[in-house]
This record gives sequence, structure tokens and C-alpha cells, in this order.
Amino acid sequence: MRATHAGAMIALVAAALGCEPRTPAQSAARAEAPRPSAPPAAAKPADPLGPRPELPKPQPFTPPAPVVLDGPNGSKVWLLERHTLPIVSVAISVASGAADDPKGAAGLAHITADMLDEGAGTRSAVELSSAINDLGATLSVGARADGSVATLSVLKKNFDKAFSLLADVVARPRFEAKEWKRVSELWQNDLRKRGDDATRVSGLVSMAALHGPGTPYGHPVDGLVADAKSIGLPAVKAFYKAAWRPDRAVITVVGDITRDELQQALSRDLGTWSAKGATASAAPATKGAAASAAPAAKGAPAAQGAAAAAPAWKPPRLVLVDRPGAPQSVIAAVREGVAASDPRRPLLQLVNSALGGSFTSRLNQNLREDHGWSYGAGSAFTETRLPGAFVARASVVTEATGPALKEMLAELAKMADSGLTRDELAKVQAQDRADLVSAYETVNRTAQRLGTLARLELPETFDGDASKARQGATLATLAELARAVDPKGATVVVVGPRQEILPQLQAIGLGEPEAWDVEGQPIQAKK
Repeated sequence: MRATHAGAMIALVAAALGCEPRTPAQSAARAEAPRPSAPPAAAKPADPLGPRPELPKPQPFTPPAPVVLDGPNGSKVWLLERHTLPIVSVAISVASGAADDPKGAAGLAHITADMLDEGAGTRSAVELSSAINDLGATLSVGARADGSVATLSVLKKNFDKAFSLLADVVARPRFEAKEWKRVSELWQNDLRKRGDDATRVSGLVSMAALHGPGTPYGHPVDGLVADAKSIGLPAVKAFYKAAWRPDRAVITVVGDITRDELQQALSRDLGTWSAKGATASAAPATKGAAASAAPAAKGAPAAQGAAAAAPAWKPPRLVLVDRPGAPQSVIAAVREGVAASDPRRPLLQLVNSALGGSFTSRLNQNLREDHGWSYGAGSAFTETRLPGAFVARASVVTEATGPALKEMLAELAKMADSGLTRDELAKVQAQDRADLVSAYETVNRTAQRLGTLARLELPETFDGDASKARQGATLATLAELARAVDPKGATVVVVGPRQEILPQLQAIGLGEPEAWDVEGQPIQAKK
């Protein structure tokens, strides 16, 4: 009865599905029957657009070169006309900077530049600032290791008035005593606060440990607390007369301006800017101390003679600056670099890009992405007229100071031993092209970059030649040059809480550290 009922139900379901129920014999016969072969796949239709094109190898980007002219009173002018936008940018560079600071007057070039726009020509500091703002212009003055620069950016319609203000700043600063008192106090306050910034301390101590405290590249551009207290306004005036001279200047102008328009402005506003009266000797750089404030001859940072006569500096292996209770440590590995004019430097930029010059570089991927010890890690070769430095640096959580430093040194060693991979080479060459285009993308950036070349005494065509060298680089050549980042010859600088991190440093075999202070001075030498 149940079998009959089940059979009826199967028949009803089969009828509802539109098929007949199979008997066991029928099912077996169907299973044994050969299956028909699948029809051949249809041929893929041809792409109506044709075959996918292969991209040619990207060509090196050659930046436009400025026209070089003779300027007033021995100066040089680099003019690059760009008439697409009504903007003009100017950079006036002189070949004297912090490397020319006299001994005991660290920061003199910096504070001299800072004083130039504190009143100039017929205008007080407030009147000058208001006049610049009324024109919608931006004007700044600053010092670097190898030179000082004054920059201006303004709409074409306001260029004549704005350039007159810049000319007053460069050629006719007022150096008023009341402004000096205010600016000097602000400067000294900033230097005292610098000790609370671990990253600034790391940069200062790294250069002092590599080059030697007090040397042209071994002291900070913005100066030292002890020296700032003794620098007076007479020293600033003397340094200005010796450094800010037209025969040491390159005037870079980029934007919507013609040669005739520029020459008229130069003649009108800088025609009286003269080096007359500037001598090799100047007023004492410090109160109560006889020291020359005059820069060295063009092409060589001052104090080279003194540095050559001094005993050779031997960089320490490990330096520790104590910051009790700090939640982070700043770790750095620093070693000798190359001069900006060294033919190896363009290719070393590719090595550095893969190592620590971008967000996807090895150091950042390791310390930030893989381990989560840091918000960012990077490296760079300093851009200086004489051989500078290579430095790798990261801020890391205190409890991971030792492991993070071990990983950093391992990444440097790996790069020094093996160089770049093929994929890395393609990536950094593409990045190099993009960075160079960006540097010359706007009027303001172009003027700044050309001003940098002038300050470093590099030719106006330098970037184009350097780009060609980088785009033609080979893995074998870069592998040879990568030895420049070998950590075996590096000085390690750690800024952090000594009590917490000293056992970590000892665990990775770096030995006993030298204790230095936040001003880049060995503490032992002060006792």
C-alpha cells in the first residue's frame, strides 16, 4: 500500500515537472549511453580596435633652461620667460650661508637674513610688511648651509612695485636697534625651545657627530644658544656687507616678464647695489671677542682653512641624547655623503628613493607598514656644495627602539650589499621623472629650484643632465654606488629616554653610547 502510494506521488511530481518517471532499467540504459561531444568553441572575435599598442620607453624630461645675462654691478641674471599665467617669481641667491659663520658665531648668517626684511629703504618693519600684503605678494629671506636667498612671488601687474620692495630688502636694509632687540629675543627663545623637539635635536646632533661640533657643516644653520647670546647687531651689519654683495649674487626671474622689462627693473632698483666698502675683515662677530664675520671666497664655505688645520674629526659609533620619559625615540644612522656637483649624486638619488625616499620605500614599509613602530621612516643625501651627509631617520615607539634600529641598519646593509631590484629601478625612475616635472611645474617652484642651483654654484642646465643620467642608470652601476649607504661606517644617533632604551641598544651589540646634549656637544667634554 505504501509502495503504491509512493509511486503515485512520484508520478504526480513528474507530471508537474513535465517529464515521465524513469524505471530503473531506463536510468541504467541512459547512464551507459555515450554522451555527445561538446561543440567546438567559437573563435574569439577580432578586436575591432586592433592589437593593444605597446607603450614606448618614457623619454627623459628636460627642464627649460634660463637665459643667462649680466646683471648690475657684477651680478648674474637667470631669466626664464613663461607667459601662460600673469605671475612672476624672483629668487636672489648669494653664495654665503651658515658654513661661513665665524667660530663662536653659529647662526650669524641665519639671523642676518632674518633681519633684512625688518625694515628696508624708507619703510619701517610694519610699513614694509603692509606694503607687501597690499600687493598680494609673498616675500621671504632665509639662510642655508651654502648660501642665503631672498624670494618674491607676485602678479605681473604688481611686479614693479613688489620688485622695488625686494630690492630694498636686499640692497638697503635698515638694521634698526629696536627691531634687532625684538628679533634677537625671538631667535633665542626659539633656540631654547628647539631642545624640546626630538626631531630637530636629532638633525642637529647627527650633523655635529658626523662633521664635528662647530665645523662649517657641523653646526646648525639657525645657530646655538650660547653663540646667539653673544652675537650683536654690529656683527650682523658686518656679515651683511661681506655676504650680500652683487658680485656674489645670482638673480633668478621666472614668469610673465620680458627681458627688456626685467632690465629696466634691475637698473631702476638695483643699479646702486654695490660691493664698495665690503672687505675681507669685518667687525667683531661676538661682543668682546675679535672674530672675522666675512665669508670665504666664492666657491668655498668659510672656515675650510681652519677646518683643515684642526685635528681630523673621528665620528663616534653611537651617540645618545637623553630625553627622560619620552614616549618615542628618534633613531638615525648618518655617514658621509657627496657634494651636489659630484657626478655620482644623481644616481645615488635613485638608490635613496628605493631605500627611504618615498612612502613605498624599504625603510617606511619595514618600520611603519610591517611592524607598526613608526608613523614614517626615510632617508636622504644632503644637497651641499662640499661633501655633506647621508642620513636615515625615524621616530619610533620607545619600547621598540632597539628592534627598530636593528631593522633600519639591516635595510641599509641589504641595500649596500645587493642594490636595487629590477622592479625598484623602474619605479624610482618613474618617480624621478614625476618629481622633476613637479619641480618645474609652477613659476614659483621653478624659481626656487633655479635659485637652489645658483646657491650651490651648479650650472643652469644641471637638472636636465642629471635626469638623463638617472634615466640611463643600470642595476649594475647602482649596485656599485649603493655601498655609499653601508651602515658599517655610520654613526648611530638616538634621542630618547636613556633608562628605557640603553638595554635595548646593548642587546643589538652597538656598545656603550657617548652622551651628548641637545646642542650637539659631547657631555664629557663639558666637565
